[in-house]
Amino acid sequence: MAREFELCPGRRIGGDQPCFIIAEIGQNHQGDLDIAKRMIRMAKDCGADCAKFQKSELEYKFNKKALERPYTSKHSWGKTYGEHKRHLEFSHDQYRELKKYAEEIGIFFTASGMDEMAVEFLHELDVPFFKVGSGDTNNFPYLEKTAKKGRPMVISSGMQSMNTMHQVYQIVKPINPNFCFLQCTSAYPLQPEDVNLRVISAYQSAFPDIPIGYSGHETGIAISVAAVAMGAKVLERHVTLDKTWKGSDHQASLEPNELAELVKAIRTVEKAMGSPVKQLLPCEMACNEKLGKSVVAKVAIPEGAILTLDMLTVKVGEPKGFPPESIFDLVGQKVKKNIEEDETITEQVVENHVKKVKC
Repeated sequence: MAREFELCPGRRIGGDQPCFIIAEIGQNHQGDLDIAKRMIRMAKDCGADCAKFQKSELEYKFNKKALERPYTSKHSWGKTYGEHKRHLEFSHDQYRELKKYAEEIGIFFTASGMDEMAVEFLHELDVPFFKVGSGDTNNFPYLEKTAKKGRPMVISSGMQSMNTMHQVYQIVKPINPNFCFLQCTSAYPLQPEDVNLRVISAYQSAFPDIPIGYSGHETGIAISVAAVAMGAKVLERHVTLDKTWKGSDHQASLEPNELAELVKAIRTVEKAMGSPVKQLLPCEMACNEKLGKSVVAKVAIPEGAILTLDMLTVKVGEPKGFPPESIFDLVGQKVKKNIEEDETITEQVVENHVKKVKC
């Protein structure tokens, strides 16, 4: 069982803790602070544990040519990629306002630090944990600096190999033991055949001392629910208020009704995981009383007879008698009284019967 740790104040992940659900708002707020607040409220109302954004210090994330290149996509908010990104980027004061709002309504708030300076700001902002986006997972200097901040880390693994993830583990673990990996495929929207949920199991085997989770970019909720059934302890899904809005992430995001249904389904599945102990449960007693079968006499059996298998059969009997699994134990036993054909075989008619204990 992967170790537990406190991801947010009072909220642990791993072990038998419930899945921690992150509503990834990212930049689906369209650069509008009011929409961002509406999305935080939506995440809270739908039952998510955390509302998450993406914070960049653009001059540290992109070089000049990247910011100056023309951006003519239908999703563009400016003539250049820099203008586009600046439209979507909230200021430090706006981030402080959003965090304060999240605290007021009772939902955890964090962001992916998309570059080292963004991490510095988020550390100053006192977010509960750092999210490492897939694009920085193989950025080893960034990982080292982020790990040294001492906050828990949630690390996505899109576009990475298992070899790289072993390197990430070896870099982070000695510095900061409180981290987890998320299986992720960086495609928007993600097709089912590219999800590879079995990587969750591979991570659980390769890294048994950290929690494993899933960051999904698929449409719908079924795959994410399956990830939780496979043991994902953190789940991240992009969310939106309207899938038709401008922006490349909206199509792979969940609208409020879908997010609410996802949270509900996850909590139902967690209850259904239950116990690995197989036994007759109290809720089954009524069905067992009505339909549970017993050993009955196939033929009339005289007093003193030694039971043989051809004397016995199994039926729903009244009253209840020996359960079907006892039929072989009854062979060779002596009966104390006459038993009519089709009569239930009970303990009262078998001489010195001793139940055999199953090992």
